[in-house]
Amino acid sequence: MGWFDVHAHLTHPRVSPHLDAVVARARAAGVTSILSNGLNPTDNAAVRAAARAHSIVRPCFGFYPVDAVLKEMHDLGVDVPRDDDTPIPTAEAAITWVRDHVDEAFAVGEIGLDGYWVPEALWARQEDIFRALVRIALDADKAIIIHTRKRERRAFEVLVELGARRVVWHCFGGKVKLARQIAAHGHWLSIPANARRHQAFTRMLETLPRDRLLLETDTPYLGPDREHDNEPANVALTGQYAAELWSVPIDDVRAQFEDNYEAVFRARP
Repeated sequence: MGWFDVHAHLTHPRVSPHLDAVVARARAAGVTSILSNGLNPTDNAAVRAAARAHSIVRPCFGFYPVDAVLKEMHDLGVDVPRDDDTPIPTAEAAITWVRDHVDEAFAVGEIGLDGYWVPEALWARQEDIFRALVRIALDADKAIIIHTRKRERRAFEVLVELGARRVVWHCFGGKVKLARQIAAHGHWLSIPANARRHQAFTRMLETLPRDRLLLETDTPYLGPDREHDNEPANVALTGQYAAELWSVPIDDVRAQFEDNYEAVFRARP
């Protein structure tokens, strides 16, 4: 049995120069799958290269919901901090990239709706792009990895409307009450590696159905401590925390998460 990380950014500038060492530490911690999520066509291509270089890396192709309307935001004079200065193509070109390469993807993600950075004037445009990407995933029978911020309820409504079932909600930041509704509908929610110091994630681990939970790191963000970049190896620490909260042996926790992983991705980690 092994651990897995359903949401990491191995192509991030703080990670990619040290990728071999990061993957080696993950293997040493018992991690058998790392899902590297793409943000745009350039990043998706880098994700694909990382997966080809490391057998435990699973490529996920997506279009980050802020990137999806970045040009329009600039036109409105809204500046968004980014980790690199990679030019973002048109939404149509990015959607086409995902459609053309979806057969190579382990999952489609990350995609979603973001109302934290994106002004309301662009929400309709952002939702149109989100819908197009969800349909690509559904047509290809791929699981979907969701990013939402301040638009969790609307993203859920769209996914239900479109009939998406194999959905992972990454780093869910909405109310725990809505998380329970999402789990009851049959979607999964992934818990980051900062759960021990984050009350809402602890509450989700304690109260959500255990068969609707997954593990993630969001590498290099959301680590167990604020002093160091996060890494996929740290999912093992979250697993240990779950064992403490559930008062069950660590092997039972690992088996539960493996079953959940297989259910949504139809693969063994």
